[in-house]
Amino acid sequence: MSITVKALQKQGPDSPFEVVEIPRREPRPDDVVIDIKAAGICHSDIHTIRNEWGEAHFPLTVGHEIAGVVSQVGSSVTAWKVGDRVGVGCLVNSCGTCEQCRLGEEQNCLRGPVGTYNSEDVDGTITQGGYSQKIVVNERFVCRIPDELDFDKAAPLLCAGITTYSPIARWKVTPESKVAVLGLGGLGHMGVQIAAALGAEVTVLSRSLAKAESAAKLGAKRTLATTAEGFFNEHRGEFDLIINTVSANIDVDRYLRLLKPHGVMAVVGLPPERQKLSFGSLIMGGKVLTGSNIGGIRETQEMLDFCAKHGIGAVIEKIGVHEVDAAYDRVVAGDVQFRFVIDTATFE
Repeated sequence: MSITVKALQKQGPDSPFEVVEIPRREPRPDDVVIDIKAAGICHSDIHTIRNEWGEAHFPLTVGHEIAGVVSQVGSSVTAWKVGDRVGVGCLVNSCGTCEQCRLGEEQNCLRGPVGTYNSEDVDGTITQGGYSQKIVVNERFVCRIPDELDFDKAAPLLCAGITTYSPIARWKVTPESKVAVLGLGGLGHMGVQIAAALGAEVTVLSRSLAKAESAAKLGAKRTLATTAEGFFNEHRGEFDLIINTVSANIDVDRYLRLLKPHGVMAVVGLPPERQKLSFGSLIMGGKVLTGSNIGGIRETQEMLDFCAKHGIGAVIEKIGVHEVDAAYDRVVAGDVQFRFVIDTATFE
């Protein structure tokens, strides 16, 4: 038995999105059925479905920024009830027993976490994501969306929000911290808001000053153009933390020189190309270059509660299901401030 729902799906990397019907499993005892109200578009969706990170499993429905309402629960579910406001991010399962899962770091599951789409589920099927009317998810991978957050502004928090919140929390940003956010896009605009809410002095690093006004509204103290003459010398040793959101080839060494001694660059963008690095930029000053991949379910809930408390949400442009192909092209061109969100009501 299965549930049939409408979804956006591609048959291959070069084909357009089509509205089709896909099966969702009949809920197991520990499953939750969610009526999706809003689905964010993440650059990861684009990389995946265009085969830029390897061959995807087609036909495929992507989307891992999901906000909606519980419409059905399995017989053993106690944490959720029909009508609850909930969200689902990048994960829909993990082993639950390994060291990392026991620590609440399901994204680092030693047996391999199950992604919300393009991932092999426990039953051998390929997971299908949130560009859809409904999704069926194990109850452990559902988060509560506080009443203060609208669905459309909350959906991108399930990826973009936790992706930037996690390194900011891990490296203990305080009001004394000088934080630089490299790139003001879907990820960067969340990083600015979160760091600013913690009282940090936030600087946006961008190729130009075109987004300076937007950055200021989000809480940045200033925006600096990295293409300005003498930029890297003038701002050498200035920042405690750089959140690198760029998914393109950059001169990592030059940006590491912007850090104070013992400063940290946390990489959350994932360029398709290999990046060059000279260890000298790390050794001089004892700096840290680290990666960060979303967060566990417990930390994701912490992030949602933090955003609700501080009035933080994604800055979005809402679109219908038939506008997604054009939206993808605009994301790649950098022509969105700052996140597209699909109104799933337009499936009707």
